[in-house]
Amino acid sequence: MATLYHSYDKNTRLTWVYITGFLVLVTGVGYVFATALGNSFILYGAVIFSVLMSFGSYWWSDKIVLSMSGAKEVTRENARELYNIVENLCITAGLPVPKIYIIEDSAMNAFATGRDPKHGVICFTTGILNRLNRTELEGVAAHELSHIGNRDILISTVVVVLAGFITLLADWFRNAAFFGGRGEEDRGGQFRAIFFIAAIVLSILAPIAAMLMQFAISRKREFLADASGALLTRYPEGLASALEKISGDTEPLEAANRATAHLFISNPFKGKRISSLFLTHPPIEQRIAALRNIDAKNAMKEPS
Repeated sequence: MATLYHSYDKNTRLTWVYITGFLVLVTGVGYVFATALGNSFILYGAVIFSVLMSFGSYWWSDKIVLSMSGAKEVTRENARELYNIVENLCITAGLPVPKIYIIEDSAMNAFATGRDPKHGVICFTTGILNRLNRTELEGVAAHELSHIGNRDILISTVVVVLAGFITLLADWFRNAAFFGGRGEEDRGGQFRAIFFIAAIVLSILAPIAAMLMQFAISRKREFLADASGALLTRYPEGLASALEKISGDTEPLEAANRATAHLFISNPFKGKRISSLFLTHPPIEQRIAALRNIDAKNAMKEPS
């Protein structure tokens, strides 16, 4: 299936584009903050830490996410049916079998992580394993494997780490500005005052912009993974039925947090009303409708 993961190369390029853009953004933000506070060390520190976090998010993001989620690895011996499902899909997709993890939680959810297919990880909650039938579980596994095949997980994890750093930098500046003073007031005068106002505005807007970019990327990735997963199993209804059951589950996932929420197949924070701009996932009804539209088109192509 050579054309299944058509976004692989594109997402690899986009990852480095985002990292490069992030370094430029942090340099610019650091310059404004350093000028506003009259401390050049802020700029040097921001650049050094952003470089470390950029490459750290590439190499160790999977370990960080698994540790935060409390996931435990399983093998063929202690999870034979699940391992066989994942292995069979990997053979069809031409992917190496990822490590398989389980989260002890009755909420229904799953996610994938890892920087590339050779280091891929797929994780399921005990809730989703206990309440989906085999066909539905295949649909969920195919969705997560599609994230791995397309390198969605790399770009999503890198973006969330970088967005988080911008938020931390902005929070630090506001604390330093209001509680630590602005340094030497007699130097710079009006020029410094202009930069200080610009820095305050930037410290508010930059984290919001980074967060919205993160959410937009995540929502687009989910639609693509649904389509690729349906192509892999050649049975879109399996994933559509799974999503219906998942959407009907009202139990929030205890292991989830705002840093990892975008990785899951469905929003892990159940029962919370959030503006559509701040949703990490597209509405599940739209995803189900898109999958069933694929199924309807396939049915029309079948000879009578």
